[in-house]
Amino acid sequence: MNAAPAPSPRAHDAVVLAGGAARRLGGTDKPAVRVGGRPLLDRVLAACATAGTTVVVAAPRPTAYPVRWTREDPPGGGPLAALDAGLRATTADAVLVLSADLPFLSDRTVRRLLNALYGGTADGVLLTDADGRDQPLVAAYRSAPLRHHLADIAAAHDGGLSGLPLRLLVGRLELTRITDPVASFDCDTWDDIAAARSRIREHGHVLDEWISAAKNELGIELDVDTGVLLDLARDAAHGVARPAAPLTTFLVGYAAAAAGGGKEAVAEAAAKAVALADRWAKEAAAEEASGDRAGAPDADADGPGAG
Repeated sequence: MNAAPAPSPRAHDAVVLAGGAARRLGGTDKPAVRVGGRPLLDRVLAACATAGTTVVVAAPRPTAYPVRWTREDPPGGGPLAALDAGLRATTADAVLVLSADLPFLSDRTVRRLLNALYGGTADGVLLTDADGRDQPLVAAYRSAPLRHHLADIAAAHDGGLSGLPLRLLVGRLELTRITDPVASFDCDTWDDIAAARSRIREHGHVLDEWISAAKNELGIELDVDTGVLLDLARDAAHGVARPAAPLTTFLVGYAAAAAGGGKEAVAEAAAKAVALADRWAKEAAAEEASGDRAGAPDADADGPGAG
């Protein structure tokens, strides 16, 4: 896994809507459903980890990242009321608004949304899905227009937002759209969950997914070049012995941690181990070649004059 991109250019907060009824999942607690060994909510929180304040609109539950909890009043009032409740707990000029069921949302997509927002004049930037449909819950918005229009909508409906559709707000905003069929994929049904679980096990995704899940489980934030470690494991397996691959990568991690951690420490420890494996392999090859020469018949043994 390559090093993470630079932080987003300006401060921002995040509001994650995680309190829906999930009727098409039979009322299952959707944010807690695991994809790739991680709850859907944790996957979204990982993508927006650069937010100054992350507000989750839902009943509190354990998460892998620190968040602030709030609820719309009354609970179950729908996305417009939930967004209003979450926005009240934020202070930044920009806010990410995300649903909690986005298994493939990444920090790169989040950064792309924020950069597009600050690079233009629109009220917000949202993703569109594979069919070109707007996804207003995968978006970055300027906070001031959201607050203004939410107040107007509430005033027009006797001061309440409960039960009102999100389109009442979205239709008032000037929006920029970015197409991203993968990051905008959300899990509304069990078929969607199955498709997401299948995709992360595909060859092109499984290693990055596994490393992200392992780091999440172990509480590790370090980003390293997995290519370096994979090359090391290959060299140790081929040049020494197959069991040397996992043992060597463990020792490299231990040495890097003892040296203070950081991707530079991992790269330095890996380079030393690769060099050692290379010397080991060359020595073994030399010994094998020497043995072959020692066991070879004398060139003249069966020639003229032998015996």
